[in-house]
Amino acid sequence: MSIASRVPICSKLLRLLKHQNPQNHAYFLHSSIENPSNAESPKIDLSSSSSIVTQIVEILKSNDNESWKTNQELSNLLFSDSNSLSSNHILQITRRLGDSSTALNFVEHLRSNSPCPDDNLLSSAFQAVFELASRKPSWKEKLFDLLNTSIEMGVPLKVNSVILFIQCLGRVGMTEKLMMMYNELESQLKITHVRNALIDQLLRNGCFVDALQVLDDMLQPNVDFPPNSNTAAIVFSVMLEARKHGKGLSWEELVELALKFGRHRVFPDTVLLTQWITELCRARKIDMAWKLLIAFMELDGPVEVAPYNALLAGLAKDRQFKRMEELLEEMLAKGISANVVTLGISINHLCKSFKIDEAINLFEKMRNGKISAHIEPDVIIYNTLINGLCKVGRAEEVLAMMRKMISEGKCSPISSTYNCLIDGFCKVDEVERSLELFDEMEKQGVQPNVVTINTLVGGMCRDGKAGNALKFYRQMEGKGLKGNKVTYTTLISGFCGVNNINKAMELFKEIRQTCALDAIVYYSLISGLSQAELMADVESVLFEMKSAGFLPDIRCYNVMINGFCKKNKLDKAHQLLEEMKEVGLEPDSITYNTLISYFSRTGDLKPARRLLIQMVENKIAPTVVTFGALIYACCRAGELDEAMKIFKKMSSSSRTPPNTVVYNVLIDALCQKNELGKALSLFEDMIAKGVGPDSSTFNALFKGLRDENKLDKALELMGKMTELDCHPDYITMEILTEWLPAVGEDDKLKQFVEVYR
Repeated sequence: MSIASRVPICSKLLRLLKHQNPQNHAYFLHSSIENPSNAESPKIDLSSSSSIVTQIVEILKSNDNESWKTNQELSNLLFSDSNSLSSNHILQITRRLGDSSTALNFVEHLRSNSPCPDDNLLSSAFQAVFELASRKPSWKEKLFDLLNTSIEMGVPLKVNSVILFIQCLGRVGMTEKLMMMYNELESQLKITHVRNALIDQLLRNGCFVDALQVLDDMLQPNVDFPPNSNTAAIVFSVMLEARKHGKGLSWEELVELALKFGRHRVFPDTVLLTQWITELCRARKIDMAWKLLIAFMELDGPVEVAPYNALLAGLAKDRQFKRMEELLEEMLAKGISANVVTLGISINHLCKSFKIDEAINLFEKMRNGKISAHIEPDVIIYNTLINGLCKVGRAEEVLAMMRKMISEGKCSPISSTYNCLIDGFCKVDEVERSLELFDEMEKQGVQPNVVTINTLVGGMCRDGKAGNALKFYRQMEGKGLKGNKVTYTTLISGFCGVNNINKAMELFKEIRQTCALDAIVYYSLISGLSQAELMADVESVLFEMKSAGFLPDIRCYNVMINGFCKKNKLDKAHQLLEEMKEVGLEPDSITYNTLISYFSRTGDLKPARRLLIQMVENKIAPTVVTFGALIYACCRAGELDEAMKIFKKMSSSSRTPPNTVVYNVLIDALCQKNELGKALSLFEDMIAKGVGPDSSTFNALFKGLRDENKLDKALELMGKMTELDCHPDYITMEILTEWLPAVGEDDKLKQFVEVYR
């Protein structure tokens, strides 16, 4: 018989359930279960009756069903008033018969031979028959046959049997028959646990609309069968997972659904709520996360600290620091104690906002129990504070904090603690202090790692001590601590920076034998070679880079174009420009500025101007470097009027105001053209706009004033230079020492020099 032809049997089942007598109907409701896997009906006391159950099972298994009728011992055990077998005993006996056919025979035996047949016992036995049949490969036909048999026998089904049908049909996607079955049930039979099982199967099969329709009935005010914690767990776990993949309800609808559950005093558990808040924050729906958490608080839901921490982390990531403070206050007002995670999130956000003093203050308050219960900070919090202090250059305070960690003994520094501090001293150019800390680290038994090595190697290379960095790395290698691509990349860049290209090439060959190269290693070498103007070597490394499957990025192309321009190999630079376009890379402001600067240096204004027009057409905003290069080119070509036009255009723009270099180029050009008045006017404009002059500015003016013998103005400018704390260079001193003594102003010169001495 096909499944389709068995639909009428389902209807018969439902009619049977509808027309139970009041006693059976009441029993049906009493047999409902809070969780389908854990029945609420009375538990079997196997300690007192296990021997009876075992005896009955042994007799049933060792005799055929015809012999059961004449077996007096079996009759006594089953039907004697002294034994009083419960429905749970009958359930266990039937389950242990092993197959549904034998179990069905046992049901018939009970129905036919019991002096007083009990529907409750028969229903329990039939539940076991359904369970046994559902485990067989041909369960679909078997279950419907058994359903038909139960109807013919007049045996009412238990809730567990109904739920078993729901689970079996759902497992094979027969959701239409599920809904037909559910819709024909009387309202009294649509209890919470049946609905939970139905919703679970509908959601598993992606039938969100049907599941939400069933759920909506449960969420109405004053319903007989409201949702419970199982309903929430089923619905929200599936809905959240679906939302991650862009399916199911929107975030807004999910939050409203959660609030409906809350009004029935049903809340997601802490783990689920924390996950929910986290996902909302990831989706940049922080206002909804806030609304959800605050609403649960107002409904007096059992909210713990973990969801607050999740929202705090989301607010911190979104830099909503004021709301973090508000949330912390709300949390403490509700009597929810902060924990070490709360402290860590709050301190981390304060450090990232460079509010280090506030972070330290919060750290001390929580540690002393002035805000919440006493919280003993862990090493992560110490590391966060140490990292924050290092970033603002307060390495000495960091050292004191670490000493305190060690002396108190409650939280020992680990490798990352030392790494933060070592990095902090390296960044303030105190590499020697970093090396002392490294020695202390080893003495304290804290194992350095590759981050430690890379930090120290990077610090020494930035300090121009690439040789020392390599020596240190070789020592670490001797101790069995290997570096990685970052180590080699740093060393290669370091040796390129001190123009030791041969050593950089040696290290490049070495890394090819020890590590799998990436684009950054190639880029570092290409950058160093380009700066050293070794463009033949650049082409060789570029070829190898492409052969290894890596393509240069825009930064790499810009470095190479700049290198070829410095070598006056414009054809090569143009070739790279075309190659960029072929691989889908558009020139950026640095590309244009490099080429414009090249043509400006060579005095070729036409292509420089064409590039500026092209730059604007491609919607790339010219920078101060762009305009500065053009102004320099105009000045070199003697086109001062054109240079001043560009300058005025810059001055009228808030996006690219002229800087010190631009003013210096113009002031120097004006002084050379004997237009000292305009040069001094530009100097005054420079001061008025807050652009700081440097020694080059004053040098150009001193030369112009000397040529026109404007001594009083020169002495005035010397005073201005002192006032602005602008230090003279050797050119300044050369101009003044040649000029002032010759005009009898030795004392003025001595006073000027003494200020800087």
